[in-house]
Amino acid sequence: MTTARLEGKVALITGSDSGIGKATAIAFAREGADVVVTYLHDADGATATAEAVEATGHNAIVVQADIGEEEQVEAMFDQAVSRFGYFEILMNNAGVDASGNEVADLPTDVWDKAIRTNVYGPFFCCRRFIQLRKRAGGGGKIINVTSVHADIPNAGGADYDCSKGAVRMLTRTLALELAPLKINVNSLAPGMVLTPFNQAAIDDPDLLDEQVQSIPWKRAADPAEIARLAVFLASSDADYVSGSTYTMDGGLSRNLGQGA
Repeated sequence: MTTARLEGKVALITGSDSGIGKATAIAFAREGADVVVTYLHDADGATATAEAVEATGHNAIVVQADIGEEEQVEAMFDQAVSRFGYFEILMNNAGVDASGNEVADLPTDVWDKAIRTNVYGPFFCCRRFIQLRKRAGGGGKIINVTSVHADIPNAGGADYDCSKGAVRMLTRTLALELAPLKINVNSLAPGMVLTPFNQAAIDDPDLLDEQVQSIPWKRAADPAEIARLAVFLASSDADYVSGSTYTMDGGLSRNLGQGA
């Protein structure tokens, strides 16, 4: 019988009440991990994720936190440590989407919200996780969810694009800093995924069909597809992988410039 790849591990996944975070929490549990499920607003979604984790025979706790607030991140980690004593996997998934405002019309508070959630949040989480892993003697996995828009600009998305580009560089910097501790740090850069960020397209088949025409595979990703790659990055199979970005976008990034 094949041993589950994450047996005995504990993972904290931010924004695991829906979408990629929820799919990953369930995938991790199926591979043997206990999971800290976190959310900001959707308590029901977080509870549903925790129940799905527990249905695999593994443990889950639900913690509410605004990851853009340092004190709330510290309290979130305190609760996780109090329950499990340790954890070896951190997945920074929570974030806010592009506002749609071009820079000339982008309110400062909207810009600040994106930067605090999408950049400060992963920074706060990574810093505390590293401190805990140092005390444990090293080892562990950090997975940062970025986006194809860390590289590809989107008019009306400067707040999101810049924040995801920053996390890409945080990932690369940490890969160097944490190599002596044998902590792997990588990022997942999805394209269009059928999550609440794309709820309008999920609810409108015609809109979805229109939006996927720029994707060579002519479809969006299912969150479970992203989760399967996250399982690999969280496992010992990826012990020699660090500082890398894994793009999952159905070929979208390679389609740029076609027809020019």
